[in-house]
Order: sequence, then C-alpha cells, then structure tokens
Amino acid sequence: MTMKKVLVVAPYPYLPFFSGGQKFIAQFLAHLGRETELTVIGSASNTTGGVKNYRHLPWLQASFFRYADFRLAGKIAGAVRSNHVQSVIWEHPYMGWLAWLVRQKTGVPFLVHTHNIEYQRFRSMGKWWWPLLKIYERWVFRKADGIFFITPDDRAFAIHKWKIPEEKCMDLPFAVPYSRMPEDRLLCRQKIREIHGIADDEKILLFNGLLRYPPNLEALKVLLDQVLPLLEKAEGYRFKLLVCGKDLPPEMNGLNAYRNRQVIYAGFVEDIDLYFKAADLFLNPVQSGGGIKTKMVEAIAQGTTVIATETGAQGILREACGAKLILVPDNNWPGFANAILSVTETNSPTPADYYAYYAWENVARKVAAKL
Repeated sequence: MTMKKVLVVAPYPYLPFFSGGQKFIAQFLAHLGRETELTVIGSASNTTGGVKNYRHLPWLQASFFRYADFRLAGKIAGAVRSNHVQSVIWEHPYMGWLAWLVRQKTGVPFLVHTHNIEYQRFRSMGKWWWPLLKIYERWVFRKADGIFFITPDDRAFAIHKWKIPEEKCMDLPFAVPYSRMPEDRLLCRQKIREIHGIADDEKILLFNGLLRYPPNLEALKVLLDQVLPLLEKAEGYRFKLLVCGKDLPPEMNGLNAYRNRQVIYAGFVEDIDLYFKAADLFLNPVQSGGGIKTKMVEAIAQGTTVIATETGAQGILREACGAKLILVPDNNWPGFANAILSVTETNSPTPADYYAYYAWENVARKVAAKL
C-alpha cells in the first residue's frame, strides 16, 4: 500500500528534548514517520543524527522572527509541490498565518496540531497579551482544514465555545511508547535506591518538570513549603522526595536547605523513565498552565500511581486511569498530604484501556488514517 505523503512544520527545536512539549513532537514525528512518507521542516538547532523515519529540512532560523518570516511561504509551498505532499501539519497555531498562505499557493489542506488552548495557558500565567492570542488562535482554528487536539476537553471547548465544526476536530493525545505495564519496575527501584542512598523501607516520592516553567516551579515550591512539613509530622512515615528537572533557579541553591529534610535534588536526569518506574508515587500539584501534564501520562503508563490536583489532572482521560490516579481539590494541601499518606498499595496494574488510548502505535495509526 502506498504511504501518504505528509509535511510537518515544527517551529521550535525539539531534538534533543527537555520538556514534555518537545518530547511530544519528537515521539509523534518518529511514529508518524512509520505510517507515512514524512518530511519535517524544523529548526537548524535540532540534533537530527538519530532521526530514522523521516527527512528533516533545517529551514527555520533560531530567532523569534521565524514566526514572521514571509520568505518561508514560497519556500514551503515549493516543497509541498515538489514532494507531492497531500497534507501539511503545523505544530501549534502560532504560524497559522503562514499555513493559510501556503494553502493559498498550493491548494493542499493544512492541519493544526495544538498542544493546548494556548490563550488559556498564557492567561493563567498572567500574560497581558492573552486576549490578542485568543483572537488569533480562534482565527487559525476556523481557517484550518483539521485540528488535532491533545485532550478531549480542548476538543470540546473548540466545538462548543468557538463553534469549530465537529468534523474538523480530532483527538491526538500525548502518547507513550508502551503497550503494557513495564516488567522491570522492581529492578528500577533497586537501582534508584542504590544511586541515591534510599533505604528499603522509605517510600520514593517523585516530582519532575522543567523548572524554568513557572507552573512547575510554583508546584515544586508548594511541595516544599506546604506538603513536605505535613509529611514530616506523620508518625512512622518514611520517605524520600526525589526532585528531577533542569533549570532550578540559582536562588534555590540546588535545594541544599532541604537535604536534611528527606529531599533529594537529582537535577536533569538522562533516563527519566528509570525514575518513573522506580517511584511509589508521582506528585503533580500543578495549579496553572493549562493543557495536559505529559509527565503524568508517562508515570501512569509505567505503572506509577499519581496524586494530582484537579488542575494538574486536566485533560487526562480519567476513566482510563482506574486506581492509578488519585485526585485532590486545588489548594487543599492537607488533603494532598493525606492522599500521599493513605496510599498503601502502589503496585496495582495500569488498566489495559489506558494503553489502548495512549500507546503511540495506536495513536499514530489513527492519525495517518485521518489525513
């Protein structure tokens, strides 16, 4: 069977990946490249030596002005024609104006792969210009021939609030490279205990995220200032809180002040999957930022029970998570601590329905069928 010819425009560097958004793009393209004949126009800053399933064209400059580079219209249109591309997917709505121009020049439909309702994310972060983004984002959705949404909630918002035709709106969840629960959780736990000197009777609590991103940093500070003191007071509860993530602000001094308070700062780790599989609980007290928290999807896929705020669990398919997801109302930090203390069984299996929805092999196949 002849593969469909697809072009994807990825506007910012994603290889190597450090954030959940970068990882989403990298893994999506790797799996889509197995299902289609794929060309990607991306940043010259990408490190593409390990790319196998698609061709990468480093046409986008590193500067912010790439979002307003009118010269790209003719260049991308030429690539669409010369490669007989049948569909063009644009990561995020930011270059929607360019997507519209390329369609005008070629007649080839364009689709937007959105990771959030972006204006909502920036509004929650207090950015003054969010109303302008709202107008632009809605315009892009209306002009697009199709939109892939990361969560059912975002898809429903576009259909019901912005009146985007339902037939244009499709699911493309943040997915995982697992089709079943990993079998090496015990080995991973033993390895992490050895690396960080964690005793066998201490629970491993994990927090992970890019720490220059304000919602992640806010969540970490809540754990340290609100939740940690409550855990320390719990009689007989032995634990270590492992914090992973790059770009911790210098003023927090590597969390040295917490070294004698059961906190270990591991910084950026090369193999975060090892930590997910080792953890008894993954903690997600995020209260802002919008969109799905990709690290939570990964944690559950690897068999780890997640405790999250309502905001932190936004966008995840809750009915597929079973007992692996425990929810706490926002800002209820005594309730968050009690949820941690109440978990006695951390090795219950992740439901099969979870992998049916979130496994990359299933997601990429469905996307290719819709193009």
